[in-house]
Amino acid sequence: MAKRNNENQSISDILKEFVEVNKLEKGLDKVNVREAWAKLMGNGVNNYTTSVNLERETLYIQLSSSVLREELSYGKQKIIKMLNEELGKETIKKLILR
Repeated sequence: MAKRNNENQSISDILKEFVEVNKLEKGLDKVNVREAWAKLMGNGVNNYTTSVNLERETLYIQLSSSVLREELSYGKQKIIKMLNEELGKETIKKLILR
């Protein structure tokens, strides 16, 4: 059983501690990356996105349009930077468009 703190703590601090203790950060990162991709890329790109997977520090994006894949490949570093800023930490190091 976890120890009980008699101090007053905010809910966000308690949730952060819970995530760290139970090692849930990687799973949450995968969900947060999908949400960040959808938010930053908008409907135009999301209509052609078939899957978004984060494995280690590499983000794999499956696209149904080869033209869009080629266009996005020119701005990979900018996309990585935007996604990491949205996530608030350096989660993504490499982007692979399929």
